[in-house]
Amino acid sequence: MENMLIIAAFVLYLGLMMAIGMYYYHKTTSMDDYIIGNRKLGVWVTSLSAEASDMSGWMLMGLPGAAYVAGLSAGWIGVGLALGTLANWKFVAARLRKYTEIANNSLTLPDFLQNRFQDNSIVLRVVPAIFIIIFFVIYTGSGFVSGGKLFSTLFGLDYSTAVLVGAFVVVFYTLTGGFMAVCWTDFIQGIMMFFAIIMVPAAAIYALGGPANTTAAIELTNPTFFSPFTNPDGSTISFIEFISLIGWGLGYFGQPHILVRFMAIKSSGELSRAMNIAMVWVVISLAAAVAVGIVGKVFLTNGLDGANTETVFLKMTGELFSPFTGGLILSAVLAAIMSTASAQLLVAASAFSQDLYRTVINKSASEAHLVWISRLSVLIISAMAISIAMTPDSFILDMVAYAWAGFGAAFGPALIMSLFWRRATRNGILAGVITGGLTVLIWKQFAFFGLYEIIPGFILALIAIYVVSLMDKAPSKEITDMFDAVEKSNI
Repeated sequence: MENMLIIAAFVLYLGLMMAIGMYYYHKTTSMDDYIIGNRKLGVWVTSLSAEASDMSGWMLMGLPGAAYVAGLSAGWIGVGLALGTLANWKFVAARLRKYTEIANNSLTLPDFLQNRFQDNSIVLRVVPAIFIIIFFVIYTGSGFVSGGKLFSTLFGLDYSTAVLVGAFVVVFYTLTGGFMAVCWTDFIQGIMMFFAIIMVPAAAIYALGGPANTTAAIELTNPTFFSPFTNPDGSTISFIEFISLIGWGLGYFGQPHILVRFMAIKSSGELSRAMNIAMVWVVISLAAAVAVGIVGKVFLTNGLDGANTETVFLKMTGELFSPFTGGLILSAVLAAIMSTASAQLLVAASAFSQDLYRTVINKSASEAHLVWISRLSVLIISAMAISIAMTPDSFILDMVAYAWAGFGAAFGPALIMSLFWRRATRNGILAGVITGGLTVLIWKQFAFFGLYEIIPGFILALIAIYVVSLMDKAPSKEITDMFDAVEKSNI
């Protein structure tokens, strides 16, 4: 009976998401519609869809799991992410919105880089598109792992079956509705995630007798749990460990599924309001996610270990709420998974259709044909992501960290220098994308010094762009005139 009530809550939620997908299916007739919603997003949808597509299942599962193990020191990830979010909205969003429209109405990040530097070759579209597909397969795979853990924990399903169930729903409405469906569902999912992540630790603290009793119980269990500079084993966090945690914030500048929201808002003038909404959401949600793990350490009588630590939110919800209410709250986990996975699938499909297929294979493809190629590529990329999600012992946060670093290092420096450095050249940007992407792929394998791979990848990519651009001939007047026009634009 309990399972039936949880299933009823899930069906209610999933039915609404699929209905939105079907609604926008009939409104999606061009690549402009499918990829960027014809630049018609409003303030609230832009802000909440950007953050919902960002945070994913790792905010409700991965980060609480880290806090369950490490205590308050895991919160430095949240601090880095909050600072990165603020910098991205404040410095990148408006200029990117203006520049992408001025640069021949660019629809994707590789599209923008090619138009920004008026590159007549295909290399500045193809190379970034390849990195987008590589890292999004990993990132989307982490979402499918989250879905597998969710359904297997709740219903006792075989893990592989659980992964397939979650993947089906994500693929369905990504295939049907495109960008506008993804953004509107992200908006709803962002609201669900926000209230769910607050309700669970608040209810647990109440059940434990209030904040004072909860704090005392935590300190009794582990006296160092509230120390922000102490590891789970009692040692002090090293400088490398600290900057590795804070370094998560660098990733924001290169996440295509977040950046596309900035490109799609109606006007750059609305971005300041959207930023305020987004920052309130981010700060409260990340703080609550850390609280889930810390409070869960004393609330759950049966301890969690290994990859199961990432189910702390699920376990607490099951013990705190009635089946139907719990089902609605746990739908927020599915919402978090779906919001990010669908956004990632859409951007990866766009990279394939716009930046590989249209550029290399079929330059004369019609708009309708490209929409169907995008939908086919969603299926192919999903299959690849599912294949790497089939290992139940995978840590969600580890997979996200890898993909996050890849995007941050490959595209973050390239985007910043393209937007703000007048002297940047095509060859410099290309060198930065390759250097950043390859550094992450190589550094991850060797884990030099225990340093998070985004740090060396980001720094080396910036150096590569600067050095190669200065060695290259100066940009043409046409390119610098476009750069100057962005300053004066009111788009």
